[in-house]
Amino acid sequence: MSGELSMIGSVILALFLAGYLGQQYLPPPKPKVIGLDLGTTFCSVGVFHPGTGEVEVIADEQGRKSIPSAVSFTATEVLAGHEALELADSNAHNTFYDAKRFIGKLFEPGLLEQESARYPFKVINNNGSAEFVVFTNRSFTVTPEFIGSRLLLKMKKMAELQLGVPIQKAVISVPAEFDERQRNYTQRAANLAGLEILRVINEPTAAAMAYGLHKVDVFNVLVVDLGGGTLDVSLLNKQGGMFLTRAMAGNNKLGGQDFSQKLLQYTTERVRQEFGVVPTLKEDIHHLRQAVEAAKLNLTLHATATVSVPLHLHSHQASGGPRTSAVLFRTVITRALFEELNEELFQKILAPIKTVLAEGHLGKEDVDEIVLVGGSTRIPRIREIIRQFFGKEPNTSVDPDLAVVTGVAIQAGIMGGSWPLQVSAVEIPNRHLRKTNFS
Repeated sequence: MSGELSMIGSVILALFLAGYLGQQYLPPPKPKVIGLDLGTTFCSVGVFHPGTGEVEVIADEQGRKSIPSAVSFTATEVLAGHEALELADSNAHNTFYDAKRFIGKLFEPGLLEQESARYPFKVINNNGSAEFVVFTNRSFTVTPEFIGSRLLLKMKKMAELQLGVPIQKAVISVPAEFDERQRNYTQRAANLAGLEILRVINEPTAAAMAYGLHKVDVFNVLVVDLGGGTLDVSLLNKQGGMFLTRAMAGNNKLGGQDFSQKLLQYTTERVRQEFGVVPTLKEDIHHLRQAVEAAKLNLTLHATATVSVPLHLHSHQASGGPRTSAVLFRTVITRALFEELNEELFQKILAPIKTVLAEGHLGKEDVDEIVLVGGSTRIPRIREIIRQFFGKEPNTSVDPDLAVVTGVAIQAGIMGGSWPLQVSAVEIPNRHLRKTNFS
């Protein structure tokens, strides 16, 4: 009997030893569940690596860790991401972006017309749902979830290329204010891309997980998410391992694109002052917009940025005939000038912050952590405004562009049973919550 027990003990010890050695020396299994951030302006995909416990945000062939949320139709193909964005000016009627604003949403006819007026592509109302009209060698319509599916398919292929395994399952993030219909249509977009969604997680909760706040003793977390096109502010209350969204507010017409537009208007006026005319060629406007966007990004790190763009300006001669002049427009933009141009817009960030605190019945001193999400929160003046309001530094330990996808990837790792398992945060649904919108 004692011999049998000894043998059983030896087998158990051997199994433990084999498991330990396997973890130490054998390559860990490939992740099978990806995390997806289908953003309004940019999208990202990430995975949680078993064994190391590290999150990898997957880059494309050029090393870029996010792709523009744009899809463009030509007569022969459908392009997504950076390739689509390149056609934003030359193929404006067939290049669709901001589809997330429309997905799963029911519109009154007048409201949809008002929402779609600012886009160069055509949006129609189909029984309350938005659809986009494509004009190539024939005319047809596509749904917002189809646009989303092309972006998700591209990110699925990026992940498969990087990991070397087929991917069929994912966790995806959505804005906290998305209702059941919007969440279902987001999942439908993933299904069209050949993905099964294991869980839908709110973007603020994903961001909090990226910052590791699910593993530390914090209670009240304020998430400021300022991306390219929208501002979302969420107040989270953590109780044990659960996050409850207590209040939400935002501005769906405020973001990095608006800050760039102010700079574009300024540089266009400088061109007029220097050369007597403004750029009218689509290519010139596109190049000037790209240069302005690059300058805005440089000003987050440096005090000055140079805009240098070759232009082909059209004017009229005294005889009445048209004349095209090739010129080099060059100007230096200072951070102080950029802040002056946008100060009124920057100050609008405080309105939804004050609202969520009031609705959550908290003073600003009761907020334990201020989490920044979205590339526009890199702007020094915006961080300064938030710091001055709260009287303390916001948490900047995570790349704000990648905070949501990092948190979603952690959740994907948990859903996929990765080792070592992370402490998971569970969301408490708050179905009575309504988002306050400013404009």
